[in-house]
Amino acid sequence: MATSKFEAVAQAKCPKCRRGKIFLGPVYSFKGQKMNEHCPNCGMKYEVEPGYFYAAMYVSYALNVAEIVTTAMLTYYLSGGSENPMLYIGTIFTVIFLLAPFNYRYSRVILLHWLSPKVKYNSEYDK
Repeated sequence: MATSKFEAVAQAKCPKCRRGKIFLGPVYSFKGQKMNEHCPNCGMKYEVEPGYFYAAMYVSYALNVAEIVTTAMLTYYLSGGSENPMLYIGTIFTVIFLLAPFNYRYSRVILLHWLSPKVKYNSEYDK
């Protein structure tokens, strides 16, 4: 059964075969996140070229901006339009801190799946 691209991204699976895991452990753990060097299923090397994952910083930045804007708007509406800057700063920094592991993982996954012209899905692995 074929895995959809959305499922592969949500589960952090290999963009080539959509079977092998990109990361070894869970998103949140005290050991940190360890990324596989190659796909355990198809053998694809995840770092397509040297320094490849530096581009993930831009994806992470976009995720952070979206989270900050959303958090600020929710804080505004839920606080009844509070003008206390410390409320916004505290809320935003808390959200940034809590979502940092998520952003680290999914910025790399998004880069591999959607922003890499060299990485193509191979349906041969579905058989």
